[in-house]
Amino acid sequence: MLFRSRQFALFLLFALPCLAVAETLPLKLDRTFKRLPPQDEPSIAFISAERLEARQGDLMEATGKVELRQEGRVVKADHLLYEQEKQDVYADGNVSIVQGETVMSGPKLKMNLDLDVGEMAQPEFFIGENNARGTAVVMNMEGRQHQTFRTATYTTCPAGNDDWLIRMSTLELDRDRQVGVAYNARVEFKSVPLLYTPWMDFALNDDKRSGFLGPVFGSTNSGGSEITLPYFWNIAPNFDATIAPRFISKRGTQFNNEFRYLRPRYSGEIHADMLAGDRVSNLDRAHFGINHYHNIGGGFAASVDANVVSDDAYYRDLSGAISGTSQANLLREGVVTYAGYGWNASARVQRYQTLQDPLAPVGIPYRRQPQLTLNTSRHLADSTLNFTSEYVDFRHPTLVSGQRVVLNPSISYPLLNEPGYFLTPKLGLHYSSYELDANNTSFVPNTQRTLPIFSLDSGLIFERNDSFLGNAYMQTLEPRAYYVRIPYRNQSQLPNFDTALAPFSFSQIFTENRFLGSDRVGDAEMVTLALTSRVIDEDDGTERLRMAVAERFTFQTPQVNLGALPDSNSRSDILLMLGGRMTRAWNLDSQLQYNPNQTHTQTYSAAARYNPEAGKLLNLGYRYTRDTLRQMDISGQRPLFGRWYGVGRLNYSLREDRVLEALGGLEYNAACWSVRMVLQSFATATAERTTGIFVQLELSDMVRIGSDPLEALRVSVPGYIKLNELPTDKPEQGLH
Repeated sequence: MLFRSRQFALFLLFALPCLAVAETLPLKLDRTFKRLPPQDEPSIAFISAERLEARQGDLMEATGKVELRQEGRVVKADHLLYEQEKQDVYADGNVSIVQGETVMSGPKLKMNLDLDVGEMAQPEFFIGENNARGTAVVMNMEGRQHQTFRTATYTTCPAGNDDWLIRMSTLELDRDRQVGVAYNARVEFKSVPLLYTPWMDFALNDDKRSGFLGPVFGSTNSGGSEITLPYFWNIAPNFDATIAPRFISKRGTQFNNEFRYLRPRYSGEIHADMLAGDRVSNLDRAHFGINHYHNIGGGFAASVDANVVSDDAYYRDLSGAISGTSQANLLREGVVTYAGYGWNASARVQRYQTLQDPLAPVGIPYRRQPQLTLNTSRHLADSTLNFTSEYVDFRHPTLVSGQRVVLNPSISYPLLNEPGYFLTPKLGLHYSSYELDANNTSFVPNTQRTLPIFSLDSGLIFERNDSFLGNAYMQTLEPRAYYVRIPYRNQSQLPNFDTALAPFSFSQIFTENRFLGSDRVGDAEMVTLALTSRVIDEDDGTERLRMAVAERFTFQTPQVNLGALPDSNSRSDILLMLGGRMTRAWNLDSQLQYNPNQTHTQTYSAAARYNPEAGKLLNLGYRYTRDTLRQMDISGQRPLFGRWYGVGRLNYSLREDRVLEALGGLEYNAACWSVRMVLQSFATATAERTTGIFVQLELSDMVRIGSDPLEALRVSVPGYIKLNELPTDKPEQGLH
């Protein structure tokens, strides 16, 4: 039966006989609790039970499957007494309180519905937002969204599993702010104390919180043992900072600082790292970086991307990731862009800091100060008009400097444009003007270059339906012909500010210019022929197989080259491609470049991936370039036994007979924690190597302790997945 407590109080008193006087209860409401002001209109309580009786005065007694429902809360028990005037509730026998995704249960409860205060003995609680649970000696309710637990435990492990616990004298849960605060807290793993803190707080959901993150331990052969203790400062929902002092036993203490910000019109991050008095190099080591984007409005935007380090060996000595140690040119640029009315423009200032390896020096790139561009693309009737333009002032400390202007208008008109075939001619003009000044030791005169460019792109697409082993497929046959005509202009006296020969590939073979950049425009009288065939699964559109062959035929020998003799052969290298998702688990991607004139393979690459399910991964790769490169690459992740997984990578140079990178590790994933142990060794320079050891313990949704190998695993093992999480990682919680 359901009764409205106050509306039906008089009816119950008269309709039901007064059977007995209620006994004195062993629990009394503790009026020493902090009292909250009662609501003007307290929410109505509904009671249902197998048996409901009115006792002396305004006391009601409910027995058997009792449920007291109030807006946003349900109290369940075997037995319940309700004083309507005072709004006091006394419950015992399998008592539970359900509020949203939080459940608190215990043997006895006393509470006041108006004030939302009360007490529960021997409570157990469950927080659904992060699947956390815990126990306590007593729980005090100080408002519907505030509970305090005395002598409590807390964990995110499933019921019956206490692999890790936080033991604390007091735990306060503030559901308004979604924060838990613990006092005299001790983190235990397998009953072994790991951390102690007199005070700590953590989020009850995915919100970020200020506090110390898990300490990071590590060791490298160049720096020795090290420990990093990062502190995360949640300044505001859209501002935060991480201060991470890193003690390196052989070198000293490095202070790493990161500040991030996010606003509706701008965002970015700032890095400032400092190691004063490095005991190994006897240098002050520092790094500063800023990455900022700003939406100015009206189609205008601006960005800054700048990095600077104190010395050439900074990343080789202090970075623990391959992506850091291999940096040779640090970008410094500022850009203002505009897009609107069919036009886009940009103004850029760009330069680099070049980090030199003494055994393998690299050239210093030109500075652009500034670079101005203006481009548009317009449709007129059935034709497409394109216009690109650029002005750059190139500066270099030792090489010839000067200004370059490039104008490149073009028009294309599709003569045929149907689903099964196309024929598109294109006519363009490439104009360049050079004005040279500093370091012009050869006294090269200022000059201009004008070149007409004509191309004709055509192709056919044939389709047929077929089936194999009961599966329906669509097979295509796609012949394509691409013709280019560019007259010869002598360009040997022009400087080379930013141009290089484009790699010979399927994407490049269907472009007009053989060079990347604007300082060289290759003369051409050539046609490219290609044939592609695809096998497409009709059920889901997956490309099961892709095969392609292409070759370029030259009608006259090109004369424009960069530091190489002209190729007098009328036939180019032949490109072959084979790839696709062969099965649900196997993916293949391979390409071969064959020289028919000298009858040898020029380049070859093949990559295969076997990934039938999460955690089962095998990558196989091989790369070959005649006379310069022969490398094999094997990486993978695989279950070993029980909950143990192995992960590893070997990148080996067959030509140099040396290991470029070796990585091996073990990962154990339990229900609420995981441990990772990884050993990695890689080349940081021509004659230098770095070896690192990573050991990390992660307590799910709480803290990570040890050196973090996740970045190394994701970079070195393509397709690696962290098995104890969804692909999108949750933010790491802060500890005080």
